[in-house]
Amino acid sequence: MPTIDKVSSLRNYQAVLGKVRPGNPVFLTKNGAGRYAILDTAEYDFLYKAAFDKLFKQLDSARTQADRDGWVSEEALREHFGIATDA
Repeated sequence: MPTIDKVSSLRNYQAVLGKVRPGNPVFLTKNGAGRYAILDTAEYDFLYKAAFDKLFKQLDSARTQADRDGWVSEEALREHFGIATDA
């Protein structure tokens, strides 16, 4: 369960850091709105790896589809997104 504290609670940072564990981040608020998250490094590494694994799976899938169905030319891409060609 995450913990929510005011950013001013960092005056006693050891107490705040003592609450941080995998699966239990500490969220800090400033002026009543969420501002910072403190994560255990194991949890950060897990989330970072999971995000990159998902990204690379999607890129690999897109490459496989492009190899199968054909690649889009640079000109077609520029036209689709309305990007001017450098002249």
